[in-house]
Amino acid sequence: MCERETLKDSLISRFACKEFDSYRDISKLDLDFILEAGRMAPSSFGMEPWKFLVIKNIELKDRLRGVCWNQAQISDCSALVVIVSQIKSVSNKEYYTKIFERRGLSEDMTKAYIKRYEEYISKLPSIPEWVAKQCYIAMDHMLIYASLIGIDSCPIEGFESNRVDEILGLDSVSQKTTLLLPLGYCLKEPTQKRRHSFNEVVSFV
Repeated sequence: MCERETLKDSLISRFACKEFDSYRDISKLDLDFILEAGRMAPSSFGMEPWKFLVIKNIELKDRLRGVCWNQAQISDCSALVVIVSQIKSVSNKEYYTKIFERRGLSEDMTKAYIKRYEEYISKLPSIPEWVAKQCYIAMDHMLIYASLIGIDSCPIEGFESNRVDEILGLDSVSQKTTLLLPLGYCLKEPTQKRRHSFNEVVSFV
């Protein structure tokens, strides 16, 4: 297990990198480790409604930068992880049945879980928004584990979603770009992190 101080230092040192060293590359070992952290993230009902597109191609990163508010991190990072919501999958009975069957429960318990799940998603005001929330959990895992091994990152929401989807060949209905996560090595030291105090955000009731 990691020491608390090691984890705490990682949380404090993690920051949104604005300038990546475009000449420094992440090793495959480190990149796979970060992606594995995303894969192992929790999700509601265990649906894992995400895909991770890893972009290292310079020309493609440059094209995406043009529809991502011209943010330099998009093209200068070592690897750009595109987190894609799998919107249609969670409503596909074959897909979610397999998810529940892999738990190894009895047939009756599996049917009960499926029934509960179907009732739940039928009442959701927006399935795309629900799926997007799960993708944020996966991104958070990648941010933290990247920091633990000294890899810098910058979570990005600012982009023209439909145009990113078009460039990546996504249909924006069954699959939708939700988040962009540039990874690499920062050119500058982070500024001091500012947060509300512990007592301002935590209450014991």
